[in-house]
Amino acid sequence: MLKCLERITALRWYMSPHTFASLVSVAVLLLQSSPCSAQAGWFWQHPLPQGNVLHDVTFAAPGIGTAVGRSGTIIRTVDGGAHWTIQNSGTRSDLTDACFTDINTGTVVGDSGVILRTTDGGMHWTRQTSGSKRYLMGVSFTDAMNGTVVGSFGTILRTTDGGTSWTMQTSGSMEYLTGVAFTDAELGTVIGHNGTILRTTDGGASWSSQAGGTTDHLNGVTFIDADNGTIVGLYGTILHTTDGGVNWLHQSSGTRSWLHEISYSDARNGTAVGEDGTIIRTTDGGANWTRQESATADYLYGVSFTDSSNGTVVGVKGAILLTTDGGANWSDRSGGPRNRLLKVSFSDANNGTVVGWDGTILRTTDGGTGWIRQTIESMNVLTGVSFTDANTGVVIAGVGTIFRTTDGGATWASQTSGTTNLLRGVSFIDNDRGMVVGNDGTILRTTNGGEQWTLQPSGTSNALCEVLFIDLSTAVAVGGYGIILRTTDAGETWTPQESGTTNWLLGISFTDVGTGTVVGEKGTILRTTDGGASWSSQTSGTTDRLNGVSFTDAANGTVVGLDGTILRTTDGGASWSLERSGTNHELNGVSFTDANTGTAVGDYGTILRTTTGGATWIEEPKTTRSLFHLAQNFPNPFTASTTIPFTLSTTQHVRLSIHDVLGREVAVPVNGLRQSGYHSVPFDATGLGTGLYYTVLRSGLWIQTRLMLVGSAR
Repeated sequence: MLKCLERITALRWYMSPHTFASLVSVAVLLLQSSPCSAQAGWFWQHPLPQGNVLHDVTFAAPGIGTAVGRSGTIIRTVDGGAHWTIQNSGTRSDLTDACFTDINTGTVVGDSGVILRTTDGGMHWTRQTSGSKRYLMGVSFTDAMNGTVVGSFGTILRTTDGGTSWTMQTSGSMEYLTGVAFTDAELGTVIGHNGTILRTTDGGASWSSQAGGTTDHLNGVTFIDADNGTIVGLYGTILHTTDGGVNWLHQSSGTRSWLHEISYSDARNGTAVGEDGTIIRTTDGGANWTRQESATADYLYGVSFTDSSNGTVVGVKGAILLTTDGGANWSDRSGGPRNRLLKVSFSDANNGTVVGWDGTILRTTDGGTGWIRQTIESMNVLTGVSFTDANTGVVIAGVGTIFRTTDGGATWASQTSGTTNLLRGVSFIDNDRGMVVGNDGTILRTTNGGEQWTLQPSGTSNALCEVLFIDLSTAVAVGGYGIILRTTDAGETWTPQESGTTNWLLGISFTDVGTGTVVGEKGTILRTTDGGASWSSQTSGTTDRLNGVSFTDAANGTVVGLDGTILRTTDGGASWSLERSGTNHELNGVSFTDANTGTAVGDYGTILRTTTGGATWIEEPKTTRSLFHLAQNFPNPFTASTTIPFTLSTTQHVRLSIHDVLGREVAVPVNGLRQSGYHSVPFDATGLGTGLYYTVLRSGLWIQTRLMLVGSAR
């Protein structure tokens, strides 16, 4: 939220080129010597550097910057944002704001009272004792010793010893405090919900309320000196003062978009960012604001300019945008297409293919070090992939579409499936023999590499989500309402098995004809050791949807699912442990080529990689196009009731839920099939406390979110 260097006049970038080069060299050496450049858990391979929401970015010197975000994300650049390195934060808490007083000394804050401190440029981060469990949203240090942190329910914490100890200050407010800016150890301003502006002239010993002339929620604040400051907030609100906050004047932003953060490089040049990719710019101290083309519609949370030309913006899906010309042009440094990735198939340790939305195909020939996007004549959702060797593979698409390659994906040829049903799963045992499954109990079989596909009787009308060839004769298919089908004659006939559940089953893994595992919704894990004659339920330890599973032998297996869930077993599922994925994006597929080497894929182009059996993991590129749109609720903020609008391009099953700032689900206004078109859903917030909430709209293969603000009755 707050850009520390904009508050420290001693570091206004008046450095010689020699000094700056020396600083960069030192930072590079620090990062190169760091054992934490790859964080514990799974490692991001795509999109690079990572794909979690980024909440804030700050530069400690020209070229040397840090960004923080969800799931404990901290990333570092020493070349102006051209390249970023993941740092080990030591936490999975959401991180909201960062402040550096020099290239080595910085503080990061987040939810559950998290305060992290580094004195070596992020090579190591140490958790400090804040004495609070509140959601901390802003931090400001004027030097290495004196700092202030703000958060929910009027929380203000103060340190005079570099964070060794923190003291709770009396703010006189119970509002969410979202930002803080100090210009020296004594003079500071705090902002928050419902137009809250607080000012101190004695280092926080006392705080007085200032009148901003608005009740809108305020999100970002910056001061270039003791007198001149700017605040941004909801509905394009911009407030400006030239007398230290004695008077706040409204400036015309020219937008109704929510503004989340503001950065000034000097008294005249400022940039604000917010929802729907909004970037606005002033060159006359705020007298006039001009919208800039950001080339994104995603929510932007953080902005930092080191001078009038060079700036960095961060936001959702790991977005990182850079400009070197004052915002006339912005370049995307966050990695590649951000489409939802659904399935992954490796034919060996080096050759792998990932498929997903809008015809996305990504290919690696070096075990995931690099990924190349391939071209296919389809913009449909690609729902399945199966490769039998480095060159030969098949992908399936939504409406009965099948493509085959024999040259490693350089070219793809369309095959005639004989159906228009949605296809969901594909498996080949060799280059000739394969099966495809889909809606309405669809099972297709080929014995000649797909030159002909034959519809097989499945005996069910349930959707079939996945199929797996175990050997030349044996295969298993799973799907809706707990259905499990088995064949022992290469797919000519299928026999239903008793699963013991009505939950949808979404993933299969067998290590031999007898030993297999199936996963599905509501944390379902089923295990058989007799070829499916009987299935026993295992305790997963989660109720999240589980989408994919991969076992390398009877004992060692990995499961992936909703909210970045990765589960690992080394005893055949007798016990499952939650592994750190480093993301809260939904993971949809997983594939291991041996006991140590695996790849997981998911939303927003997420590709994670492990070479340690899942004990640690890595990431890779990203795309977007939606089948629906979640609009902003209105009114917002509100006290008792509001309306949540959304539009569907097709008839589909949707789930609309409300979550608090800790991610806990508090209400589900919609959960079911809805027709295409515009929908307006009333929501009664009676019983909810005041504060920040999220609306989340899901439709199986897509997720959108919006902020919702419940105010107090006045």
